[in-house]
Amino acid sequence: MVRSLCCEFGGIVAAARDASTDDEHDPEGATLAYERQHVAALADAARADLAEIEAALARLSDGAYGICEACGAPISRERLAARPAARTCVGCPPRR
Repeated sequence: MVRSLCCEFGGIVAAARDASTDDEHDPEGATLAYERQHVAALADAARADLAEIEAALARLSDGAYGICEACGAPISRERLAARPAARTCVGCPPRR
């Protein structure tokens, strides 16, 4: 997912290189800028999701998976089924 978004981002940047760079007066400029920012945001979100999955795998390896990082209580099976990378139980706010 991240790789395909990065490729799409590269394509948008390449297309913008061939077009006018005056986003304010070029009718296509605003569209290209929006698309570039949209794909960049999607790629950032995909990277963050991947990092959460990798962190969950690390917790699984060290035996901490399914234990709330805030209060130390077990995280319910239902929550883990809905959010497998959950770090906290439903009663605790997520850490950022």
